[in-house]
Amino acid sequence: MAQIGSYVLLLALALSAYSFLAGTVALVRRDHGSERMGETARRAGIATFAMVLLAAVVLVICAFQDNFSIAYIFHHSNRDLPAPYKFATLWSGQEGSLLFWSLLLAAYGFVLRLRYKTDPRLFAYASVVIAGVQVFFLLLLNFAAHPFAVMQGSLPSDGAGLNPLLQYPEMVIHPPMLYLGYVGFTVPFAFALGALIMKYPGEKWIHVTRRWTMVTWGFLTCGIFLGAHWAYSVLGWGGYWGWDPVENASLMPWLTGTAFLHSVMMQEKRGMLKVWNMWLVFATFWLAILGTFLTRSGIISSVHAFAQSSIGEWFGWFLIITFAAFLYFFLMNKSHLRSEHKLESLVSRESSFLFNNLLFVLACFTILWGTWFPKISELAQGHQVTVGAPFYNSVAIPVALLLLVLTALGPLLAWRKTSLESLKRNFLWPALGALAVGLVMMISGVRPWNDISYFYALMAAMLAALVSLTVISEFIRGGRVISGHSGQNLFASMVHLLHRNTRRYGGYIVHFGVAVLVIGILGTPFNREAEKEMGYGDKMSLGPYTLVCQSYTQEYNENYSSEWAIINVLKGDKQIGTMYPERRFYKASQQAQTIPRIRSTAAEDLYLVYEGLNPDTGRPIIKAHLNPLVMWIWVGVWIVIVGTGVALIPNAQAVVRVPAPKLVESHAPAGAGD
Repeated sequence: MAQIGSYVLLLALALSAYSFLAGTVALVRRDHGSERMGETARRAGIATFAMVLLAAVVLVICAFQDNFSIAYIFHHSNRDLPAPYKFATLWSGQEGSLLFWSLLLAAYGFVLRLRYKTDPRLFAYASVVIAGVQVFFLLLLNFAAHPFAVMQGSLPSDGAGLNPLLQYPEMVIHPPMLYLGYVGFTVPFAFALGALIMKYPGEKWIHVTRRWTMVTWGFLTCGIFLGAHWAYSVLGWGGYWGWDPVENASLMPWLTGTAFLHSVMMQEKRGMLKVWNMWLVFATFWLAILGTFLTRSGIISSVHAFAQSSIGEWFGWFLIITFAAFLYFFLMNKSHLRSEHKLESLVSRESSFLFNNLLFVLACFTILWGTWFPKISELAQGHQVTVGAPFYNSVAIPVALLLLVLTALGPLLAWRKTSLESLKRNFLWPALGALAVGLVMMISGVRPWNDISYFYALMAAMLAALVSLTVISEFIRGGRVISGHSGQNLFASMVHLLHRNTRRYGGYIVHFGVAVLVIGILGTPFNREAEKEMGYGDKMSLGPYTLVCQSYTQEYNENYSSEWAIINVLKGDKQIGTMYPERRFYKASQQAQTIPRIRSTAAEDLYLVYEGLNPDTGRPIIKAHLNPLVMWIWVGVWIVIVGTGVALIPNAQAVVRVPAPKLVESHAPAGAGD
């Protein structure tokens, strides 16, 4: 099996190299034979997908067969590993995840090459760019991180096992979603670079790539928040985001990609920000590669990262080459990117998009600087200085609040210029509603003048309310117009409004989801925790809850042994449930793993962690967290996903009110119709 996998990867490299070289020659020559050569390049790209898919299937089969003669399978699987995690072996280690990356890139290229008739020449340029990126990853797989390398010496009877942190159901979904986002941004970059090289007229390349970008952005959004939920559910520290370097690596392309999705509307509507959009789409692709470099080079330590490897040098050179290539074509053809209009007013939709972009880029730069600061300080001072959450929060929180202001104002602004009277009329009721939310919070005991975190929480609640009310008012206002023309009721009119302009109103749903998500985050300053060694019958209080240790015990199975406690949860004098915090010890990898238990409600999460046994007393140590409003983070993410899906649906036709036919009295004589 190892020989088959190695062979098809070499064949995939040859096919991808041919697709890149022949496609380039066909685009440069543009003579009688170039069309045929371009077609063979397209087909070679399609065949690359088949070969990479076959290599991935072979690796998965080897995992299910417990083929420990392959080094990768030995290091990332074992005989007693459950079947879903054996499938996830494909992306659980360095070599396999690079193969998975190459597979997804080949799949995106496969779909693109099947749709080439949309615009054959632009798609040919994009196909060549994707083939060039594919060549890099296949070179890695064949010469630097070979997934089918064979074990030397006597064959082991069992594998070393999958990392315990990855033995969680979400980790079967989280990496594919994240990689679909990372890899997918290659496609809009390929179209943008192709349009730049060929000096593509108009904004058609924007229309072609819009759905690609939105789908990719949606996958990356899912991947980021699945990772946050995994951290919350597995790592046992009671949080979901710790500004870890690898978390940052996934967030940076998301920020620039979000900025691109907003600013590209200015290029479509007004022919503005053409240079800016080119650099945004390149930066998004480049930051996705940079994030991959961070996780694989070992240059920055992280709980999420792979082991240190010389593979980082390959990524370093690839980052330099792609930057140089893009810069060259940009300098050659930048005259083609002149804006057609200028900003006419600060009170306009253009200005809101511009400020929105500046804030996203500021946040991205802050995260990039903080992530790389340990290496920068090491080069400058000889030792590493690490920045923590306070550094990131000092910029990220004010930027996020300003973005919420723009999210609320944006729908109320017109293109070119908005009258202050119109803005005041549309903004009044949402603003009053936001102020009412702030007053209710202060009456309830939130004192923003006592603590800056309480101030931020108050502002976040008010702005989330402002965004929500603005979105609702936009739906109602548009629904009334439709109702007046069609005679439908208000709800049916709002549904039809959504169908008529799915991109705009799907975007509003996304904004509403973000507001709900912010509501979940604003509970963070009110988190509480307690820790206690608990024997039989011992109690611990946290907020309105009393935790009573009923028992603690041990269990064993083929894959791991576990210690866990049985904790009764009381609210007042009433028992409302039982929780089972657990700690596992995986036999193959000889590693321990905490399994927190979470009781989640709309108001708060009760989060219990089994810290381990006290060696002196033999009793478990239980740590409890009380985290308000966390559920609304995950609800908000689902709303964002739904909104993204709605924005991808084609628009429906407008409803036209058809007048009822008039009844005409007949004057025919009786019996005429008999």
